[in-house]
This record gives sequence, C-alpha cells and structure tokens, in this order.
Amino acid sequence: MGELAVDELCAELVRFDTTNLGDGESLLGERAIAEFVAEHLTDFGLTPTLLERSPGRSNVIARVPGSDPSLPPLLVHAHLDVVPADPAEWSVPPFAGEIRDGYVWGRGAVDMKDMCASLLTVLSRWSAEGTVPRRDIVLAFVADEEDRGEWGAHWLVDEHPSLFADCAAAVGESGGYTVRATRADGTPIRLYPVATAERGTSHLRLTATGRAGHGSRRNDDNAVITLVHALSRLAAHRWPVHLTPAVRAFLDAAGPALGVEVDLDDMDATLRRLGSAAKIIENTVRNSTTPTVLTAGYKVNVIPGVASALVDTRVLPGTEEELLAEVDRLVGPGVRREFVQHQAAVQAPVESPWFDSMAASLRAFDPDGVVVPFCMGGGTDAKAFARLGIDCFGFAPLYLPEGFDHRLMAHGVDERVPVEGLRFGVNVLDRFLSTC
Repeated sequence: MGELAVDELCAELVRFDTTNLGDGESLLGERAIAEFVAEHLTDFGLTPTLLERSPGRSNVIARVPGSDPSLPPLLVHAHLDVVPADPAEWSVPPFAGEIRDGYVWGRGAVDMKDMCASLLTVLSRWSAEGTVPRRDIVLAFVADEEDRGEWGAHWLVDEHPSLFADCAAAVGESGGYTVRATRADGTPIRLYPVATAERGTSHLRLTATGRAGHGSRRNDDNAVITLVHALSRLAAHRWPVHLTPAVRAFLDAAGPALGVEVDLDDMDATLRRLGSAAKIIENTVRNSTTPTVLTAGYKVNVIPGVASALVDTRVLPGTEEELLAEVDRLVGPGVRREFVQHQAAVQAPVESPWFDSMAASLRAFDPDGVVVPFCMGGGTDAKAFARLGIDCFGFAPLYLPEGFDHRLMAHGVDERVPVEGLRFGVNVLDRFLSTC
C-alpha cells in the first residue's frame, strides 16, 4: 500500500457527519469514522482498539513501536467530532468534503480532521517505506472534544490511564500553523506558534434569587435586576495583566524577530506594536469572564424568583484563586456561584527537547519561519492528558497562504484548509514524529 493523498483523505474524513450537539448528545456518533480510521491503521500493520463509554461514541487507540524502547513514548491525540454547521449559511454543503480552488472544504477541515488526515498519511508513508520512529508513538483518535470530553479524552484518562501512563509528552491541536506578520521595517515574516500552555476552563453559573411577584408592582428583591447588575459589574471589569512563562517566552522571541520594543509594563502599547502578531497572545495576557447565557422568567407580567447566567471563564495558570475571589466581590453577596465546567490550566516547559524538535521540524520545511511558544486562549484535550503528568503541546503543523485567516475557519462558515498547507503539515509531522 502506497502513501495516501492527504487532501483526499481529509475530504473523506469530512464526509463523516460527526456533529457534537453538546451535553452528551451526538448526531450520529463517532463510530463510523472510528471504524474508518481503525481500518487504515490495520492496513498499516498496527493493532487499533475501539473503546466506548456508550454505544457509538468511539475512541481509537493504537501504538506504533519505536526502535529504542528505552525512550518514553509520545502521545499524539486528535479528535473526531465537530461542532454543528447550518447548511443554509454555507456556500458548499458542510459535509460534502469538496476539493476545489486548492482547498478541502467542510466542517472539521481545520478542526481537526486535517490533523487526523496528516497523521494517517504519515503512517501510510512509514508503512510504504518501512520507517520506524525512534520512540513508541501512542495514537488517540478521540470523541467528544467539542463538548466536555466525557465520552472521549477525560473518560479515557479516568477509565484507561494505563494506555498513556508511560508517555512523557503529547501533541495535539492548535499550534504549528503559519501566522503572517510584518516587521517594524515593513518586511513580511512568518511566525509558527507552538502551544506550550492553555488557560484553564472555569465556566460558571451565577444564580440570583429574589421575591417572585406581579410585574406591575414595586419589588426591591427582583432576581433579574440583581443578576443584571452583577453581570454589568463583571463585564465592565478589566482583568489585570498576568504574564505566564509561555507569553513571556513568546515576547522574548517575537519582539526581536519583529524588530519591535516590548514593554512588559505597558502591554496595550506592546500589543499595538506587534501588529497582526498580537492575535497570538492578545487573549492570554489576562483572564476573561464573558457572560454568554441568560435564563429568567416565563411571562412578561411575572417577576421570577430566580435568574441565572452562564459565564465563560478562562483562567491563566496560577491565578484561579485570585480570580474567583474577585468574581465574588464583583457580583456581590446576593449571587451564588458554582462551576459548570472546571478544568485546570495546562503548562509545559518552554525550554525542552520536545519544543526544540518541533521547531527544528518546522524550520526544515520553512527555513525563514520563526517558531515561537504561546499560551492558548481556549482549551483542548490536553487538559485531560495533563492530569497524568504528561507535558502537553499544541502542534498540528499547517502552512497557510497570504490572506487566509485561520481564526475564522474553526467553527466558522465555509471552513476549509489549503491542500498545499496539508502537504507541508505531513512533511513536518513526519520529520518530528520519526526523529523526536
């Protein structure tokens, strides 16, 4: 069996509708795509295992033997599920997996069936050429990343930790892609951010209680008003700058590369000087608390006794206790706070052979590229695997052309990935996995 074509493989993966509806509900589940992946892994001479918390919510685990059993294995994880897509908003059917205009189109094309395709393509190349990596590579194609991971990575860590117990490091989504920026002298530069940290997820439910009553009558104990005022104070609060090791390391590398002054005491000015490169860290110099869902009442002339809100809360490493104390102060004593999702921040060492190997692999195929560490603003399945003491990195290499906004693709309309970018990713991933 020869090397697979990564663009065709990515398109095939997109055609599996693996929509995750949230709250444990999936449209069709991940079983069909998991069997597809497992069949390919079997063709490559591997022995995949399908594991499910409940029927249809499938995870695929396999191990590629390395040449040096004394080296600790590397975990590579990629999720099989995707967020919903409304066909009426798209210019192409979101699950048709079309290849045109130099792109693979469809939901999941960059989040993250592109990485799944790249990984399978590397394995097909190894199978065809007889390549053996230096160390064991543990593969995890998982369900449910787009919700809480309770049918995927977190369940695997809870119920099958021995599968990953000897892994020293892991790589997953959100890193290793091209970010185009401009130096202070006007010349272009290509940055490749590799995630060495993630903000924690501490999503909150805020609940205010009061006295129910008629909407036409004075009520000084109105739960809706109490909640609205609490949310207004929370939304108006500007969280202080807190520079994590990953963000400091980014500034240390990107500042000189861009030829701009970095002032750690004035991050707003520094972000302006960084120009388009600021988007890599602008969401991770502070914590964030963003109200997203409001629930109260059932009839216009009835004052409800309870009002609640959900707040998307992202926490930088080492700051959760301080953040929660400030949230309590801002919302006041009349509002109850509870977690709806609570996952700790992730932080791996920037100075490590793993990061150096990823950087070398990227530079092997883009010698002028500048590899920089960064902290992710959101979250990935790294939060599950980090619980086992594994150093987790975001590294899904992808070359992006001029004018392609990667941020608009994940979860966006007309999601697509450049074919040439996929081929670049295969080569970088091959070098990294075979030599790290």
